[in-house]
Order: sequence, then structure tokens, then C-alpha cells
Amino acid sequence: MERVTDVAAAVESTVESLLAVFESARLAQSPAVPPAQLRVLTIISRSEHTNMSRLAEALDVVPSSASRLCDRLEATGLLRRVPDPRDRREVRLLITSAARRLLDELRERRRAALAEVLERMSPARRQELVRALAAFDNAAAPARADGDEDGLRSA
Repeated sequence: MERVTDVAAAVESTVESLLAVFESARLAQSPAVPPAQLRVLTIISRSEHTNMSRLAEALDVVPSSASRLCDRLEATGLLRRVPDPRDRREVRLLITSAARRLLDELRERRRAALAEVLERMSPARRQELVRALAAFDNAAAPARADGDEDGLRSA
């Protein structure tokens, strides 16, 4: 059996390949949205109660940096700031229908790019991959509960 560190190196290499496939899909999008802005849109799309302080916390940045990202997204029509109906002192961040379409298109582009790669694998190997990924996901569940419970994975 391989040492855990060898397996970790293999996983790291595979993740780099996966990220390259995702980056290629992102760059094929027109206009290409920077990764940080995509992450903001993804975070906001997953919670209807996102305000600037929650966004800054999720991004692990200071509120002024989160605000600048939101300024850019608002200027391109991908984000709206509206008064929070529960507390008028708060501003709620909402993605626009254009942003939702952009995220949906990106998801489809990523899946198509992944499908191209998966087609080069035998059905048996794809099934092994699914089982291995499920096992990894289950093993990672405690780590997500400690720090990434809200699903703030990158776009």
C-alpha cells in the first residue's frame, strides 16, 4: 500500500489538473469574470441573507476590500445592494438574473469540460473515481464542519 504522503501528492497533482480544467472553462466565458468576483457571486448566491460583514468574513478580507469587489460587480450589473427588510441599517447583497445566468453557464461549461476528460476514461475507471471521490468527501466531512460548513468553496 502506498504511503499516505504519496497518495496526498497524487491527489494534489490531480486537483491541479482539475483546477486547470475549471480555469479553462472560466476563461472561455465572455466576458471572463475574475476568480475573486466569481467567488463573491457564488457566496451570495448560496445565501439570501448575505450582507457586507458576512461576505468579508466568508472571504477572510476586511470589509473595505469586500466592498470594492461589490462595487465592481454592481458596476457590471451582476450585483445589487438593497436595504435589508429586517433591519434598514443593513444592506443585503443580491445577485442579479445576469449573474445567475453567468454562474449557470459557468457550471455547464465546467461540466462539459469535465465530461470531455471523463470520456477518455473507461466506464470501470469512472465508477472507481466516483467511489473514491465519495469516500474522500465522507472523510472530509468533519473538516467541513469545522470551517467550511456554509459551502464557501471556490467558484
